[in-house]
Amino acid sequence: MHILMTIDVGNTNIALGLMAEKKVLGSFRLTTQTPRTSDEFGICIRSLMDSSGVKAEDVDDVIISSVVPKRMYALTASIRKYIQKEPLLVGPGMKTGIQLRNDNPREVGADRIVDVTAAHYLFERNCIVVDFGTATTFDYVTKQGVFEYTVIAPGLGISSNALTSQTAKLPEIEIQKPKSILGKNTVAGMQAGVVYGYIGLVEGIIRQMKKELKDPDCYVVATGGLGKVIATETKEINEYDPDIAYKGMRILYDLNKKK
Repeated sequence: MHILMTIDVGNTNIALGLMAEKKVLGSFRLTTQTPRTSDEFGICIRSLMDSSGVKAEDVDDVIISSVVPKRMYALTASIRKYIQKEPLLVGPGMKTGIQLRNDNPREVGADRIVDVTAAHYLFERNCIVVDFGTATTFDYVTKQGVFEYTVIAPGLGISSNALTSQTAKLPEIEIQKPKSILGKNTVAGMQAGVVYGYIGLVEGIIRQMKKELKDPDCYVVATGGLGKVIATETKEINEYDPDIAYKGMRILYDLNKKK
């Protein structure tokens, strides 16, 4: 059984997945903003692996997608020392099967390359991938693997934090859908505004993209930590898959390291 460690370094979280072929054996999250040495990364990663029953020596290879360069030195050093593998890095020159037709292809983050690669190979149809991360991205990839159009919006967490940080008396809230949009207290009112407002934002963007693309039957898949909160509340999203990043990295690994 070939085990691949997939690591997705985002602005908020570092998501780590352990994959046996196409199956996710375990997944874990670390806070990106916490500075760590290579030893701290290594010990933490090995401890998380132990909880899923996978040992360091069981890992056959490692692939990393990152949009946070300042975390890469310590992270890659920890992989070399504690997993004893040379990680494959998602970046320029990698085989993807995706044609980038953006104005500035080098500006496209590794996380989005991973997302559209997964959508292209898993669904084999025109797709919009909605990734609910620190920012929420809407990336359109065709059945032929052409990635040309994108929309980027403030993430759900950013929207909630802005409401709290820019007002004197509004408290921090848990991001969850209240029982009704008609809030009877400050917290319920804020939750209603943030969640229902964000549902409207997501639906509006998807509908407008489909209209301008002249692609009303485009398949919409959502991913990302907060994606489930929104995906279950709208018919504009066809599917929610929290493991898109892991699956995309598995595909990229196979394309670039298959023997």
